[in-house]
Amino acid sequence: MVEPLKENLVNLLLEGIHQDRLGEATVNVTNVIRGVIDSFVSVEEYKRKGKLELYQEIFEAPFLQATGEYYQREASKLLQECGISQYMERVIQRLDEETHRSHKFLHSSSFDKVRARCEQHMVADHLAFLHGECTTMVREERRKDLSNMYPLLRSVKDGIGILITELLEHIKAQGLETVRGLKGDNVHIQFVESMLTVHSKYKELIQEVFHNDQTFIGALDKACSSVVNHRPNPKMACRSPELLAKYCDSLLKKSSKGISESEIDEKLAQSITIFKYIDDKDVFQKFYARMLAKRLIHSQSQSMDAEEAMINRLKQACGYEFTNKLHRMFTDMSVSSDLNNKFNNFLKLDNIDLGISFSIYILQAGAWPLGQNSVTPFAVPQELEKSVQMCCYDFCDTCWAETCAMFALLRMVAALECCIVTDIRDCCSNRRTALKHGCNKWTHSSGIPLISSCVQTQTPETVLTLNLEYSNKRTKFRITAAVQRETPQEVEQTLSSVDEDRKLYIQAAIVRVMKSRKLMRHTALIQEVLSQSKVSFAPSVSMIKKCIEALIDKQYIMRAQHAADEYSYVA
Repeated sequence: MVEPLKENLVNLLLEGIHQDRLGEATVNVTNVIRGVIDSFVSVEEYKRKGKLELYQEIFEAPFLQATGEYYQREASKLLQECGISQYMERVIQRLDEETHRSHKFLHSSSFDKVRARCEQHMVADHLAFLHGECTTMVREERRKDLSNMYPLLRSVKDGIGILITELLEHIKAQGLETVRGLKGDNVHIQFVESMLTVHSKYKELIQEVFHNDQTFIGALDKACSSVVNHRPNPKMACRSPELLAKYCDSLLKKSSKGISESEIDEKLAQSITIFKYIDDKDVFQKFYARMLAKRLIHSQSQSMDAEEAMINRLKQACGYEFTNKLHRMFTDMSVSSDLNNKFNNFLKLDNIDLGISFSIYILQAGAWPLGQNSVTPFAVPQELEKSVQMCCYDFCDTCWAETCAMFALLRMVAALECCIVTDIRDCCSNRRTALKHGCNKWTHSSGIPLISSCVQTQTPETVLTLNLEYSNKRTKFRITAAVQRETPQEVEQTLSSVDEDRKLYIQAAIVRVMKSRKLMRHTALIQEVLSQSKVSFAPSVSMIKKCIEALIDKQYIMRAQHAADEYSYVA
């Protein structure tokens, strides 16, 4: 019954479906069409295999051919009549209508084939045109158009890549424009908050427009990473780790006024977003450790809970090894507090009077980023000699003390009204730079002019006199209201320290790899070291080569005799 009628029967079916596309088919005709198409499947349901062969041969193949030709004509017509925005809307509408029509007439095995044929002729055949419009849409951030473009390009092969690339380049350009030319004392705040604004804006766009597609999230991450690690001058180190450390420092210090604890905690949590994009995490760790040390020693921390919470966030991001020394610094502060209590109890039990109120920090040299330069040969005043002898510890540059100035008594003693810099320098063991810095805090050039000098530049013959005209409503004040900013020399010293640590890290990684592999080619060794180092920093290939040469000189490894580009481990 079917074979003799198939040609006329299929033509009638295709004509009926075409009428349905034009909106002219009646309900009765629709039911008949569905019934006839179902019969092509039902007539061979008795078969164990190939139950759909008749349906696919007689009806599906001609139907897909006719459908392709229809939508090929429809696409050409729409392109002539519509702009890109209307074209995309009409295409989405046609695809939805054809999907509904497939469910109404066809067997389920044809659904995907029909949609693919429609997408081929309305999207894939005009991919160059659609790709050409992506640049403008992304730059102008036309969300509605991008929402329509996304499902169309995603549905065809090699369709979505251009849109991802355009978005990545746009985010990168916007990020660089935002952080370019930042100036002032709060550059670190501007940088971090500007980057967070850019990240938040485009993350929200991806969620809304691209339904949180992970490929677009990946593009956002690559763009932000490129901006954060951008170097305007390739010969200079990237400043992002230092700026982020300063940003965290500004939030954690007591000087952060007008911000509640919850706001500080939220800002610190957001800063981890930028931290994850930083390549040179070891540089951040160095700066953060130095600033944490100053906050702890000078009692500048806004909240110890906030300090510990931030360290825990860094630990989650990079592991325990990254925050090991930071945790030990906290432990030292706690231990120092206990030791001071025991020392004071010891003084009470033995009735020892030091003559002053005295406390000291006991710090592990390996945990604190103070370095050997912090230990000073300062000649201790006589009033402190007894305390120092009782404790037997070295003084560092971070020491501070409270003094009482009795001007009434000083006026009565003319001999004490002046002194020469040379005498003070001798007491300070010739530490001229520290002496100059200390005297400047007390002169007219500072906010607290307790000392007068007859010249601006201090020499060994400079005479310093007490400024007896000075008065202040407050009876107690700090000469240095805040911890001094890091000088360019300190920044350079920190970066140099990072380079030395990196060399040791790379050499240790090379030895570990070679010890386990015994024999390894040059390229494979470099790739393995790069893989192990990427958690903390991105070493250059030239640095790895220098470390390999250094280990050869130290006889940890040697070049293999049978191959010039292969190394063997020396047991």
